[in-house]
Amino acid sequence: MTVLAPALRRRAVRVLQQHSIWLVLLLLLLVSAVLSDAFLRPAYLMNLVLQQTPVGITAIGVTLVMISGGIDLSVGAIISLTAVMCAILMNGQSENLPHALILTCLAGTLVGAFNGLLIAYNRVSPFILTLATAIIVYGLTQIYSGGTASGVVSPGFRETLNHRIGGIVPTMVVILLLVAACGILVQRRTRFGRALYLIGTNPAAARLAGLNLPRVTVIVYSLSGLFAALGGIALLARAGVAGTYTGRGSEFDVLAAAVLGGTTFEGGHGGIGGTIGGLLVLGLALNLVNLVGLSFYAQLIVKGAIIVAASTTYEFVRRSSASLEKPATSRREK
Repeated sequence: MTVLAPALRRRAVRVLQQHSIWLVLLLLLLVSAVLSDAFLRPAYLMNLVLQQTPVGITAIGVTLVMISGGIDLSVGAIISLTAVMCAILMNGQSENLPHALILTCLAGTLVGAFNGLLIAYNRVSPFILTLATAIIVYGLTQIYSGGTASGVVSPGFRETLNHRIGGIVPTMVVILLLVAACGILVQRRTRFGRALYLIGTNPAAARLAGLNLPRVTVIVYSLSGLFAALGGIALLARAGVAGTYTGRGSEFDVLAAAVLGGTTFEGGHGGIGGTIGGLLVLGLALNLVNLVGLSFYAQLIVKGAIIVAASTTYEFVRRSSASLEKPATSRREK
């Protein structure tokens, strides 16, 4: 019995680590439903998810970067650039739509590859480098657009992506779920996904295992740029117009969703499933703030408080889990 109790506690802590975000989401939904019956309507809930779709798609790529032990602060700038670029390339013509989407995705991927190459081969701090990249990309966006909202979306572009399947589920929400499912598949079932966890947990061990760390780094940052470009396209579809600072601040929403979902800045922990849960919790919490009538600046305080609370909580749970493992290890050694 004395051996069984610590084992149960360790298992309970692991379950809490993996699924706590969904318990928080359920609690928030119950509180929201008590405050307003609008949260009981499927169409209203789908609207909340639709609002978070650009951030959610972007967060999938950033989650992979964070699992590998990196960080990408350039995604907000990439969203701005790609949204403007896509609108300008479309130029209001339906025949321009395919190449506009392809070139937009390519632009985001190239920015991500630029980050990855410098981080992998020059060992520059990811925080500093991606912050500098964001500044450069914002400047390029201003030059490219002339400093104003530019471009006209192709006919049918917004209508297709905002169409509601069955009158309830928006197409963009379905796309978010499909992209997330693909990301989870890569994360859990592929050698690349397992490599990200190993690199994030112990880079030295990853080298000894024969992993090509620079190549993995370039690929994961390229994917982050690609997902940010897809987020820019989703934002353009939702808003219909692209300003030069459309994505400014999105990187903080992305990080908040990832951290809420259990992905740590240390690397080697978390996953895309948790990030989606964190995204929903963040969107619901901010909607509740609006419901209470607090200002936009109060929302910023709430976002920051959520990141601090989530980081502190996950660190506490991690240490508790580690302390439970030590006695078990010492008993086996004896």
